[in-house]
Amino acid sequence: MKIAFASTDNVHVNEHFGWCKCFYIYELKSSEPLFLKAVESKDEISEEADKLSYKIECIKGVDILCASHIGPRASLMVKNAGIFMLGVQRDNELIKDVLNKLLNMKNATPPLWMQRFLHKNSLKP
Repeated sequence: MKIAFASTDNVHVNEHFGWCKCFYIYELKSSEPLFLKAVESKDEISEEADKLSYKIECIKGVDILCASHIGPRASLMVKNAGIFMLGVQRDNELIKDVLNKLLNMKNATPPLWMQRFLHKNSLKP
């Protein structure tokens, strides 16, 4: 499972999806999360639909998006792209805390939305 975090510092989930300049991509494989890469999304696009499509394209291939805020239109577009939107419980939540919660969930009894990604990823060669 790949997770994209909207963050200004790769430590906190502290960025709005539509305003995010860099997404930090992690993967949950076995016992601990693995940082994969930072994906810049700095292009300034004035048309909202085009801007949101660009942001979604930047995180193409991830299963989960975690951002501090996301608008209703963006949320729908993210969902339609097959990406699960995961909100944070508090402002500036630590990325490592979110990753640990997801890992615990994965290793215990994964919810249905997570099972879908686990199954999908297990089918990849």
